[in-house]
Amino acid sequence: MDAEIYLDLDTFVHRLDPRTKIFVLLTSFVLILYFYNPLWVLPLSALILCWGWLSHTLSNLKRLRYIFTVMTISSLVMWTLFSGGDTPLFWIFEVEAVKYSIARTLVMLSLITAGMNLLSTTRNEELVIGMIKLGLPYRVGFAISTSLRLVPTIASSTQTIAQAQRSRGLDLDGGNVIERIRKYIPLLIPVFISTIRSTNTFAMALEAKGFGAREERTFYLEPKFERLDYIVMAVLAVLFAVTTYFKFAGYGMIDGLIRF
Repeated sequence: MDAEIYLDLDTFVHRLDPRTKIFVLLTSFVLILYFYNPLWVLPLSALILCWGWLSHTLSNLKRLRYIFTVMTISSLVMWTLFSGGDTPLFWIFEVEAVKYSIARTLVMLSLITAGMNLLSTTRNEELVIGMIKLGLPYRVGFAISTSLRLVPTIASSTQTIAQAQRSRGLDLDGGNVIERIRKYIPLLIPVFISTIRSTNTFAMALEAKGFGAREERTFYLEPKFERLDYIVMAVLAVLFAVTTYFKFAGYGMIDGLIRF
């Protein structure tokens, strides 16, 4: 499996200014947290999936299928247990609690999908420059860029170490899920050691090159808004205004819901 998240495709989403895609992510994060009723959350989740479909990046979600499964089951159980309502369903569960748990699960999965859409359509360099253009300090942007680069590096190191252990006769694929997790835990030690060594070398290289010696910086990439960016931003503004109106008008709530 390729450890790189970005998908080098030629879609209109890929060609958008990184600031536009950042605004799409932030708007998605805000709007989908407005509602508690799953019937109101579902259309926003569908829009996020549609955005991923237009950018042809939904294939990246296959990487998270096991995480999605675990998070879905645990979220449905936990939110149902830690909320209540006035309408009994069965045993100790109420209708309002089940609706709320479904909505919170949709929100959680949609937020992860929105983040994957951004990382799948935007290179690290473009993402950081977009944040800097929005006013983020360069050093903070550089730290974010470095952390994003470390994710595929750590994943690649884990795969290499796992393959080395398989060649020595270690069975990492046998047994149930819990047994597999227990087998992978000892592999984290060499992964962490390798990551710490790489980070230390990286820090020394930055010091040797005088990182942070000058406040003003120039960039090779200079993103700029095109016509399509303005169209997307206008659609976002309309969507934000309409959804915010419904929020303050009291729609999307669950009558009788009790949150513990």
